[in-house]
Amino acid sequence: MSVSKSPCNSRGKGGKSVEAVVRPRVASHVAGLPKSGIRDFFDLVSCMDNVISLGIGEPDFVTPWNVREAVIYSIQRGFTHYTSNLGDLGLRKAVCKYFEERYGGKYSPQTECIITVGVSEGLDIAVRAVVSAGDEVLYHEPCYVSYAPTVRMAYGVPVPVTSRAEHDFVVQAEDLEAAVTPRTKVLMLNYPNNPTGAGMTWEDKQKIARFAIKHDLIVFSDEIYEDLSYVPRSPSIATIPGMHERTVVFNGFSKAFAMTGFRIAYAVGPHDLIDAMMKIHQYTMLCAPGPCQIGAREALTNGAEEREAMRVEYEERRNVIVKGFNDMGLPCFMPRGAFYVFPCIKSTGMTSMEFSKALLEEERVAAVPGSAFGTSGEGYIRCSYATSMAEIQEALKRIRNFLGRRKLLK
Repeated sequence: MSVSKSPCNSRGKGGKSVEAVVRPRVASHVAGLPKSGIRDFFDLVSCMDNVISLGIGEPDFVTPWNVREAVIYSIQRGFTHYTSNLGDLGLRKAVCKYFEERYGGKYSPQTECIITVGVSEGLDIAVRAVVSAGDEVLYHEPCYVSYAPTVRMAYGVPVPVTSRAEHDFVVQAEDLEAAVTPRTKVLMLNYPNNPTGAGMTWEDKQKIARFAIKHDLIVFSDEIYEDLSYVPRSPSIATIPGMHERTVVFNGFSKAFAMTGFRIAYAVGPHDLIDAMMKIHQYTMLCAPGPCQIGAREALTNGAEEREAMRVEYEERRNVIVKGFNDMGLPCFMPRGAFYVFPCIKSTGMTSMEFSKALLEEERVAAVPGSAFGTSGEGYIRCSYATSMAEIQEALKRIRNFLGRRKLLK
């Protein structure tokens, strides 16, 4: 720890001046964390008018009424107290039933499920529960902005592995093999993926499972977008023989059920890992908000129709925005899930930040620079289609104007 000496003196024993030692106020491992590239960019957006935002990863739909009503009714009935640290047992039973029916994995609601304050909290306590100082964590990049900082805050070593466009941004087992070392302890996965929209086939999952088993890795599978899939779903990677005992699956309600502000998610996995996560959760969070847990239970038990209607609308928007980018010469692969596209802007000769800033300033369209999602995201921009069809069409028109003015249309 570096220290500095203050010029301010005090009188010590014998009247001699004593220089005060000034220590850093912020921990070194926190001071070194970069600010989120997404947040920095949208500080610019907040100061501008008439902006069409394709940047925010948040559903534009209102939370279904039956979910809101369940929360209101729970408050009226006085359900405003703490729940179990693991979460409301009724919700945990609903989660395990839902997971088994949709993804094929079987878990005990009493010992293998925990309710968290969003997937971000779930991943945070999972990493802290298993990572010791110096342990390495593999993750594929481009990726959600919190993964590497979460590992660093646990004194672990984040190791990015590039997923490439020629493989539809699905990480390859051979690339993981090249990155694994004796210090590697965890593999983090996120499919369907933010920011690319990539998804894994059953064959992809089997290859990754063989790699994880071979190297005795713990796997954290962030599946928050799994219910927003546009291709037939395959069972969870946790159902592959040898994976149940080493995999924690994270999912939640923010995306598929339009419940971002509720901050409710869940993790299912082997008892020893869930129990370790609960130890941290009980001291740092205690429990997720009670009324929101009631809303989540309602979403799982009676929300299928609304969830599917939103998914169908996203799929229609996906088709329009992908065609729009390809038609104007910005190559864009068809996402398998989530609500993002990741068009390539390398042909423009601009960096992703230069492109995004110029597009915002000249045409009032906000997209996130691909570099915000790691160095391998350079040359791309992330555009969310969690906005109305009318705004998507207007945004595409403005982007075409932007390229045309610069003589970059293909």
